[in-house]
Amino acid sequence: MVEKITDVFNGKVFYPAEPVALPINTRVRISIEILPPSEHETVSFLQTARSLNLEGPPDWSANIDKYLYSK
Repeated sequence: MVEKITDVFNGKVFYPAEPVALPINTRVRISIEILPPSEHETVSFLQTARSLNLEGPPDWSANIDKYLYSK
């Protein structure tokens, strides 16, 4: 199977520009093609956060102080 995805490299890690449907620990082979600057898409914070698939309590934003500072 061959699938092309666009990633952003932050100096250490490649971050996909959109979610990738692969099982965890799937081995892949990556070929790198550097895109011209005009083709680079700006990656928003929300796109990055969504791509991480983080899980947390549904009231996390409303009770952030409770989760950060409660013992």
